[in-house]
Amino acid sequence: MLTFSLTLIRHGETQYNREKLLQGQGVDTLLSETGVQQGEAAGRYLKDTTFNCVFVSDLQRAVQTAEIIMRNNTHCSGMEMVLEPLLRERGFGIAEGRPKEDLKNMANAAGQSCRDYTPPGGETLDQVKLRFKKFLKVLFKQLLDEYGWSGPDASAGASAAANGTPASDLASGGSADEGLQGVLVHALVVSHGAYIRVAVRHLVEDVNCSLPAGVKMSHLFSPCPNTGISRFILTLNQSKSGPVLSNARCIFTNRKDHLEKPTAVQ
Repeated sequence: MLTFSLTLIRHGETQYNREKLLQGQGVDTLLSETGVQQGEAAGRYLKDTTFNCVFVSDLQRAVQTAEIIMRNNTHCSGMEMVLEPLLRERGFGIAEGRPKEDLKNMANAAGQSCRDYTPPGGETLDQVKLRFKKFLKVLFKQLLDEYGWSGPDASAGASAAANGTPASDLASGGSADEGLQGVLVHALVVSHGAYIRVAVRHLVEDVNCSLPAGVKMSHLFSPCPNTGISRFILTLNQSKSGPVLSNARCIFTNRKDHLEKPTAVQ
């Protein structure tokens, strides 16, 4: 078996985010000044985490955020990020570049919730989930090619993940290394808000990962803030059809501690 951590981060703020305009895949903008500061804050928060691989959406706002985080990380010097189109934001079709309010109005007119509505030319939630599942296969292959089934965390990390130890027992709440004790392989993924929301829902609802004690579902599935951080511990086992997730544990979702400290974004 192979156990590893998966840390998901949304890109920093763009001017479109600030103006509440939809970007999706067709609008490819850079970070705003605030977005750069958020990236710096996230990078300092995660500076001591030893990421073994970094996968990034190939849209500019995600790439720029990843570059800032890696520059601040004490262990990422010389590491190359992997640009992965499977991590792109959900496509919003004709709604891209328009106010989010327009999407709400379209959804209302169709008698659907805004989250579930697919504008003409856009991606359904199931299509986004399929992209995430394809990405997981890409991630699994890279980690197994590098570490094999007897990775450095196979004994300590697997026992920590398999025993269901609550996150509060593994590290103090709010610490950047929460949930990482005994796990020696770490993957960083920088993506987008709607995409991450689908990814988290898949891991929670379809994979049935264990959850932190007392977590509120409203927080678990809430929109991810810019540079919001989510973390899962995943364990792979062998099967005849290939690697399968045998254990999954959610450590936290949508964390923004790094943005709430006054000194973090100066």
